[in-house]
Amino acid sequence: MLEKISKESMYYSNQGWLESRFHFSFAQYRDLNNLNFGVLRVLNDDIVHPHSGFDMHPHSDMEIISYVVDGEITHKDSMGNEETLKRGEVQYMSAGTGVMHSEYNHGNTDLRLLQIWILPPLKGVKPLYGSYKYEWNERVNKLLPIVSSLSGKAKVNIHQDVNIYVSQLDAQKELTFEIEANRQIYFVQIEGRCHVNAIELNEADALKVVNETQLHIKALTKAHFIMIEMSAV
Repeated sequence: MLEKISKESMYYSNQGWLESRFHFSFAQYRDLNNLNFGVLRVLNDDIVHPHSGFDMHPHSDMEIISYVVDGEITHKDSMGNEETLKRGEVQYMSAGTGVMHSEYNHGNTDLRLLQIWILPPLKGVKPLYGSYKYEWNERVNKLLPIVSSLSGKAKVNIHQDVNIYVSQLDAQKELTFEIEANRQIYFVQIEGRCHVNAIELNEADALKVVNETQLHIKALTKAHFIMIEMSAV
């Protein structure tokens, strides 16, 4: 089953300094029929305008991944971590028993990032922070695993059984991804346009993939996308 979610159908929030599209129920957007997709609880496509950001605030019992699309994000937390990440780079925080953090755009251009929250397999784990500054060419015309479980092969590891891939395909380039039994995928077209199993996705659209054995992805333009693969059980 393939279910397209167009960006126009997503909840849009504009707070002046922050513009967001919520893929799932979040903050002021309340929808009991759209709480999650498997262990994927939150996916916010955020634009943070210059010299603004999220003040220090708490999290607990959630695995939080930020993928920078454009601009720069500066993270600071109560564990003593502080760093700035740029386009294509990834940060991870397992909030566990509780952590405070802030995220700011100190630059002069907009910051666009995907904020991804994954439900953890256990509550009350020790908080962790990590990041990785992937080179952009690592994802050009191929799939780059950017996040995996602790037993996976990605440079960023989380507690949950999830694999996250990104790619940028040149126009007319194609990729095929084999889906294992009892696995499902949430696919987000970050930039550009693709055909995914013949369904056209435009920038910021998403696709739920359930009970499929293969994804065939063809770029209609230069196309940047992310796939979150997880258990369907």
